[in-house]
Amino acid sequence: MACSELVYGAQGELRGVVAGEFGKSGDGSISEAYEPGMELLGKYVFLSEGVRGSLSKQVIEKYDLAAGCDVPKFGLGMKEIWEVDPERHNEGEVTHSLGWPLGFKNSGGSFIYHLDNNQVYVGYIVDLNYKNPYLSPYMEFQRFKHHPKIAKLLKGGKRIAYGARAVTKGGAQSLPKVAFPGGALLGCSAGLVNLPRIKGNHNAMHSGIEAAEAAAAAMKAGRSGDQLDAYDHSLRTGVVGKDLKKVRNVAPLNARFGPLGGLSLGGFDMWWQTVFGFSLFGTLSHGKTDAQATEPAAQHAEITYPKPDGKLSFDRLTNVAFSMTNHEESQPAHLQLSNPDLPISVNLPKFAEPAQRYCPAGVYEVVQEEAKDPRFVINFQNCVHCKTCDIKDPSQNITWVTPQGGDGPNYPNM
Repeated sequence: MACSELVYGAQGELRGVVAGEFGKSGDGSISEAYEPGMELLGKYVFLSEGVRGSLSKQVIEKYDLAAGCDVPKFGLGMKEIWEVDPERHNEGEVTHSLGWPLGFKNSGGSFIYHLDNNQVYVGYIVDLNYKNPYLSPYMEFQRFKHHPKIAKLLKGGKRIAYGARAVTKGGAQSLPKVAFPGGALLGCSAGLVNLPRIKGNHNAMHSGIEAAEAAAAAMKAGRSGDQLDAYDHSLRTGVVGKDLKKVRNVAPLNARFGPLGGLSLGGFDMWWQTVFGFSLFGTLSHGKTDAQATEPAAQHAEITYPKPDGKLSFDRLTNVAFSMTNHEESQPAHLQLSNPDLPISVNLPKFAEPAQRYCPAGVYEVVQEEAKDPRFVINFQNCVHCKTCDIKDPSQNITWVTPQGGDGPNYPNM
């Protein structure tokens, strides 16, 4: 079930969540089919929603958990599953790349994993700190597949699934306080990805273990609903904290010096810490948020991308059909604008409204009809829940909330 609200106690502690609310009309009013959600309460509430979780975002703000830490940083990961020619398949083979086609001004890279049954994961991650509002992460991914090495692998193959999701890359300095009255943040709700290893599930599992042990000890002592400071301490000083500390400067170095310089300096920094136990750089700051990194369109040239050929590369709406996403059209839009006028009054003239390009599902459009002012259109039915709009919008005007009934993508084997 989709958890759409938080439930607080008399002392301001988190007591639970509301799950399973159905039947609101498109304008948010109560329809005849309305079913209220159920309150699911617990002695402690663990939020493990993944990147930019909607409830986690509320908790971080309410309890000021990000005070004293650096800004969070993100990338957008896009993935397709392909069935390839058996002669080109090599089960277990792993390929990573960086640079092309993003060049050396923007950071990101690819992954290719050969699975069983002649299936291959083909994916691309674009760091969302890019400056040019004309850049389209989705089209960079499609262009990537036309590299001769990748095109040779996919020739004669068939794309069978598509999906997209934001990934965390802020690291140790962006880690908020993970314990608060009545609950805890786990996994990517806190941001535990080891960026150079492209790996976060190990730290997510450790966070769950350590939070459970802290809660079990608290309940054994007769406590509930208080702050599990033991969990916050163990996460920062234990295996997770040590794992993230050693790689903390990789993302800031990439942002400053590009993929090549960042890779070289980041590798040196990790080696130095392994040998000598400290970093010559100290702890570098990320500086701007990904939204703030977006520069005015007037400072950049528009990017003209090749038209998808329908064989190796595909348009967004065609690919969205392969994400099996579905949203009941009569429900309220789960992509909410704080100010409905900002996309046209601010984002369009200043940033050429980048929502048209950073969204990997074609959710956002600026429609220009003859003799009428442009309109900002939200096709929320297409949303694959990547959370990029919540992160990258330069005006921070878009908030992703839980769709009614848990609608969304239904990824097969993604």
